[in-house]
Amino acid sequence: MVVEDEAPLANLIGSYLERDGFETAITGDGADAVTLARQVDPDVVVLDLGLPHLDGVEVCRQLRTFSDAYVVMLTARTEEIDTLIGLSVGADDYMSKPFSPRELMARIQAMLRRPRTGIAAPAEAAPGLIRSVGDLVIDVDGREVTVAGLPVSLTRTEFDVLAALARDPGVVLTRAQLIEAVWGPSWTGDDHLVDVHIGHLRRKLGDDVVRGRYVRTVRGVGYRMGTGA
Repeated sequence: MVVEDEAPLANLIGSYLERDGFETAITGDGADAVTLARQVDPDVVVLDLGLPHLDGVEVCRQLRTFSDAYVVMLTARTEEIDTLIGLSVGADDYMSKPFSPRELMARIQAMLRRPRTGIAAPAEAAPGLIRSVGDLVIDVDGREVTVAGLPVSLTRTEFDVLAALARDPGVVLTRAQLIEAVWGPSWTGDDHLVDVHIGHLRRKLGDDVVRGRYVRTVRGVGYRMGTGA
């Protein structure tokens, strides 16, 4: 689904998607986008930040109440705060205008190629793989997370980041390693995207950077799983 109020750009993105074999639905209105998403149940949403009636941030916020589609947010604003606000409501990636449609297609294809069992290929993943860190339980195959027995709702990308860390709980992963594991080796952009998603994970898991019960920062290196204590 393409949500973009500049019709020539929306049609250009749509033509590239169709060339890559996607069925597309296009709208230039934020409010219409939420209704359309309920109807077509998209796998990927290319979402402009500046839209009439509802802006991209609010559209993304509402999408996340009923859809786990991958969301790539487009923005003409270069200020970092706009990017962080967009990601804080569940966007998986972002691109600043102007951008290359080919790069957008590459990012979408990379997201859709992500293994749904963490960073291991399906043949390598043990059936029924469960990871426990204190009272945090990660069902890798079932893609479910609980803390103290209560379910935690994560976006696809948040889950993939957590699963990547949980695969080898004692190993520190750099931002570059997490980018390659979750977004793919062809992804290009600001690797601080990882920090934003780590922040979301901590908030949803009831963790914080000081205690690091579940996700621990290793200063100057990257992140690893905590001990749950």
